[in-house]
Amino acid sequence: MIECKNLNKTYQNGDVQTVALKDVSFYIEKGEFVAIIGPSGSGKSTLMHILGALDIPTSGSYFLDGKEVSELEDDELSELRREKIGFVFQAFNLLPRTTVLRNVILPLLYSDISDNERVERAKTCLAYAGMEESKFYNLSNQLSGGQMQRVAIARSLINNPAIILADEPTGNLDTKTSQVVMKAFQELNEKGHTIILITHEQEIAAFAQRVISIRDGVIESDINNIKK
Repeated sequence: MIECKNLNKTYQNGDVQTVALKDVSFYIEKGEFVAIIGPSGSGKSTLMHILGALDIPTSGSYFLDGKEVSELEDDELSELRREKIGFVFQAFNLLPRTTVLRNVILPLLYSDISDNERVERAKTCLAYAGMEESKFYNLSNQLSGGQMQRVAIARSLINNPAIILADEPTGNLDTKTSQVVMKAFQELNEKGHTIILITHEQEIAAFAQRVISIRDGVIESDINNIKK
């Protein structure tokens, strides 16, 4: 599904060059659960932006479903992000004074489907993410951190993406809630979703089937885990 070949990324600020990625290459197959782990400044966020089609490499190639992403036009990139990638972020990025259901429906506002179908699809995704039905009409700012992250996961599923890209999804959660959220990702993976997790925590990366470690823009290791 994903193929990265000799990815390099250099940022230029005046006369100062910062090398974020150096000849990064790997494959991710459909249905894998992969954690990309590294300390602050390792290049993992830059790599996430490239995998999410939010940025392009300085050199090298990134193929998603056989298409080289850096060769796509802006409108094609927008379509790819909308149809192929579901994003889950550390900060949840929910509208605080909007209901749970409405937050999940938001990515469908410009789609050619009926209001009833939007609602039913959102309810299905919320149930899929393990959200209690009694919370569907609560405002998002009335939820716990773990519940907000489940809403964010449901929203990432609404367009049935090929990939769920989770950027530090447990960064704002306590240990117990983090484990609950990570088990939700495991369950989604068991149902066939490809999941790429960005984290700096070893205990969170351990929930994945495979762990790619990156430091100073270089892949240090690529190890298959025993699935928990």
